[in-house]
Amino acid sequence: PRCTMSVFGIDIDETQVVLLSEPVTKQAALDQLVAAVAEHESIEDSAALRRAVHEREAVMSTGIGGGIAIPHVRIPEVKSPVLGVGISPQGIDYGTLDGNPVHILILFATPATADKEYLNLLARVMMALRNRTLYDHLVSCRSPREIFETLRD
Repeated sequence: PRCTMSVFGIDIDETQVVLLSEPVTKQAALDQLVAAVAEHESIEDSAALRRAVHEREAVMSTGIGGGIAIPHVRIPEVKSPVLGVGISPQGIDYGTLDGNPVHILILFATPATADKEYLNLLARVMMALRNRTLYDHLVSCRSPREIFETLRD
């Protein structure tokens, strides 16, 4: 698998991309995203990552509206920022503020101390996904390879 710079300003590997082609629950979608990034060399403890993602979601939905969710955690078990991308063509009932289904999930995990990188990454992700052409193209993808190619900067 090739690693390439993504539109989010961070390297992403094709293995970190998931097409959620079947209807899934929010929890199952999050688990698939965690599994997609769990093998990354920056993740020291995938169980801790999974726990943190679900705990963060229990506190408040990371569904920001407009069909987008950005589950994100900052934990010591992550050594450098890692991104996972999930695309759900049919949408996930995510408990978003606007009540709309989520089609694009961007999971990111950053080190506990990486406040600046974390905020920069969040800003880059939000800016990129404001581009409706990119959004529509991602949602129409039918394979992880297609998603990966669409995300290349």
